[in-house]
Amino acid sequence: MRHVTSAVLAVAATIAVAGPVSAQTNELSFGIISTESSANLKSIWEPFLADMSKKTGMQVRGFFASDYAGVIEGMRFKKVQIAWYGNKSAMEAVDRAGGEVFAQSVDKDGNIGYWAHVVVHKDSPFQKIEDVLKCDKTLDFGIGDPNSTSGFLVPTTFVFAARGIDARACFKTVRAANHEANALAVANKLVHAAANNNENLARLKKTAPDKADLIRVIWTSPLIPSDPIVWHKDLDPALKTKIADFFFTYGTKDEAEKKVLAGLQWAPFKKSDNNQLLPIRQMELSRDIARINSDAKLSDDEKSKQVAPLQARFDELTKQIAAATKK
Repeated sequence: MRHVTSAVLAVAATIAVAGPVSAQTNELSFGIISTESSANLKSIWEPFLADMSKKTGMQVRGFFASDYAGVIEGMRFKKVQIAWYGNKSAMEAVDRAGGEVFAQSVDKDGNIGYWAHVVVHKDSPFQKIEDVLKCDKTLDFGIGDPNSTSGFLVPTTFVFAARGIDARACFKTVRAANHEANALAVANKLVHAAANNNENLARLKKTAPDKADLIRVIWTSPLIPSDPIVWHKDLDPALKTKIADFFFTYGTKDEAEKKVLAGLQWAPFKKSDNNQLLPIRQMELSRDIARINSDAKLSDDEKSKQVAPLQARFDELTKQIAAATKK
């Protein structure tokens, strides 16, 4: 993974790679990606983690890193046994950190997807996405964490690569931050536009309603699969069963559990697997293909040569998605 931070280095420096976690363990570390401040995340996650501790008989502790990469590396070094990720960070965890998708979140209205947005201040003159893409390096843009699906991969794919635009050559500055920070930067007029998603904007209406009222959406993405829950594939099978039993019964009957899920803006979980990430893999490939095709420095033959293996992989993923859908 190219994005290395002090949080990652701290994890790597202090954690020896451990063996499989057995069913007899009395402690689990649950990684939570940094979509907003740790204080806000702890307030909504701690009731869930407390219930997980009570129901499984294990001490479940939250692992809050300063960025997505810290949680991914925590899983790679087996400091984190289970984690909530976005799809792109889950893909990194599966590919590089021994992760395995086993559950998918469902939003409070029963949807198994969400939407990325580009947002501006409500008083901004910009009314549509093309208005911020004049690319004269006069505007400031807020992008998400490099491992964020809605904050980075989706706008990079559908806003920039699809139009042959290099964001860093387009804007005066491109500032990377979590969803909450980007939304507040727009509300406070520190950036002209920023990436976000409908779930975080709904959260902002609760945590900072005065700021949320200052934000307006000018672009909405195609539907993104809801966030996966990932465990380390080396967990003891009996422990996986215990964890799965907790997740797939949680909030299905008990009203207090339903209230905890509502705080997370979720309904009960559904079963999932690594096939959930196939559309995200296609998204990365389509972004790379678009970037190559728009590169004026390459000849048509060079473009064809570079695109061919990516297109072949894209077509193979299409077959895998079709096969998974039939199951």
